[in-house]
Amino acid sequence: MALGHAQALADKVVVDICNPVDFSTFDSLVTPPGVATATLIAAEAPEARFVKAFNTTFAGTLAGGEVDGQPLDVFIATDDEAARTTVTEFVQSAGLNPVDCGPLRRAVELEAFQFVHMTLQDRLGLNWSSAIKILA
Repeated sequence: MALGHAQALADKVVVDICNPVDFSTFDSLVTPPGVATATLIAAEAPEARFVKAFNTTFAGTLAGGEVDGQPLDVFIATDDEAARTTVTEFVQSAGLNPVDCGPLRRAVELEAFQFVHMTLQDRLGLNWSSAIKILA
């Protein structure tokens, strides 16, 4: 998406929701180890303000905003503090709980985290209706 649109994306907040799952096997990620889609896409549009967010929420749970009465956690990673604030405020305005995961390089772990979550759906009979939640 960013390829060929770098100029138009300059200074825009771009939220990467991708999960680089190999959907032909559903057994691995398609990115090299230690590399996130967010960083690959950001390299194509270096003037854009990239944020990794919403990749750990399934569409159905996002539409409802909660699972088992708990608001969804939205994990956020970015190197741009103003973009972090923008996305955090958006998440809060939707009644969701923003979780600051630090720099954009944390997208690697967020993508792997969600991959495990995705692979558990069938194994645990979750039917894509679960969420990752930080409790303390």
